[in-house]
Amino acid sequence: MTDKLTLEEFFNLLKKYNVEELEGVRIEGDLEIEIEPGAGIDANTINALVALSQYVNLIQEFGNFLYHTNMALSYLQRLSTALGIPTPFAAPQPVAPITPEVPTVEVPRFEIPEKLVEARFEPYKSEYTGVIQEVTLGATRADGGTREVTVTIGGEKSLPFYFFDADMPHLPVIAIDIFDRRPMLAKAVREHYEDVLDDPAEWAKKAVKDFNADLVTLHLISTDPMLEDTPAREAVKVLEDILQAVKVPIIVGGSGNKEKDPEVLEKAAEVAEGERIMLASATLDMDWERIGNAAKKYGHVILSWTQMDINNQKTLNRYLLKRVGIAPESLVMDPTTAALGYGLDYAYTNMERIRISGLRGDSDLAFPMSSGTTNAWGAREAWMTESPIEGDSPWGPRELRGPIWEIVTGLTLALAGVDLFMMMHPGAVAVLKEIMYTLGGKVEGEAVDPSAWITMEG
Repeated sequence: MTDKLTLEEFFNLLKKYNVEELEGVRIEGDLEIEIEPGAGIDANTINALVALSQYVNLIQEFGNFLYHTNMALSYLQRLSTALGIPTPFAAPQPVAPITPEVPTVEVPRFEIPEKLVEARFEPYKSEYTGVIQEVTLGATRADGGTREVTVTIGGEKSLPFYFFDADMPHLPVIAIDIFDRRPMLAKAVREHYEDVLDDPAEWAKKAVKDFNADLVTLHLISTDPMLEDTPAREAVKVLEDILQAVKVPIIVGGSGNKEKDPEVLEKAAEVAEGERIMLASATLDMDWERIGNAAKKYGHVILSWTQMDINNQKTLNRYLLKRVGIAPESLVMDPTTAALGYGLDYAYTNMERIRISGLRGDSDLAFPMSSGTTNAWGAREAWMTESPIEGDSPWGPRELRGPIWEIVTGLTLALAGVDLFMMMHPGAVAVLKEIMYTLGGKVEGEAVDPSAWITMEG
């Protein structure tokens, strides 16, 4: 039989034995609490039960202490009687361990709702402190040039196509590449330009009139010392012809030779004075100061090109801005484009980091970005007839595969923040432009809400 004590009886027992202090006492026992099935327990109830459990354990420890104390006193009484030694105390009666009565805890019952709470999707909104610099390419007669149209890029206050964060003031634009000599091109590209490959001015006209290019990029590759080694003063005559042939903004690049390009770009800047062309490009391993000074002297834009390294991009931008004195509205970045399957993930990550840094207030990186999307045609999957791997599955027709390679490369980098694409295949140009215009709500004949694809409303 187990005795049960109320709290009041327990404290009376302490008074009976004149217990004023407990030390090193442990009371052991079990605590059982019955809860009706289906009842819910909130945080306050759980805290109360934990406190009650600790209190009951204390009572049990003290009860065990009294029990073992009484047993020891009884043993001493019997021993002193057997030895004939008087004891100053009377042997207490054994007291059974105390098992306190646990009060019943009332727990509120949890009701299962009949339906979920209705909620409206609200996309997370980011607010950035920085703004991407606006840069205008081309100059009309009012600005001292001869262009009929200009192109402005940049000005973003959020990531690309995040219309729920901020408006996108300028959608990305596309330039089509042309060359001052017949280049080696994939068949899928060459067949669209076969009739103009030997006439850069006509090539530029076709790019603008037939394929809807926003700009034209002229590559003066004949200046390469390993090719014709055309002198700079002769090479730039092609630039003069193209300025007469088309009235869109022009981008001018050299051959990639780091010793020859500064001279070529300097001469191009001189003959195109007032037209606000873009010189492509200045790099850390060539005479960037000479190219920067030419852009500054003749009022042009400069392309700051680095190889997928955010720190090098910051360094070159800072050199051009602070050492050369290039105006912020005359600087565009090219962090390098790697094609699909050949490092596109690295290019995307680098460009996205640059764009986010600019939006967060890094003034050295708050500039529009350009992509040499034509690099996609360097991937073997874009131009080879079939896989060189024995037993590999068919790759499909390269007439479709090549443009898709360029489209996917461009679209991926558009989502990273690229503002200007340099491309080749007219089909890829048309598809990428339509996708960007659809996301931007500027598809002809339709009133598209650019945020509808995010909220799935509208």
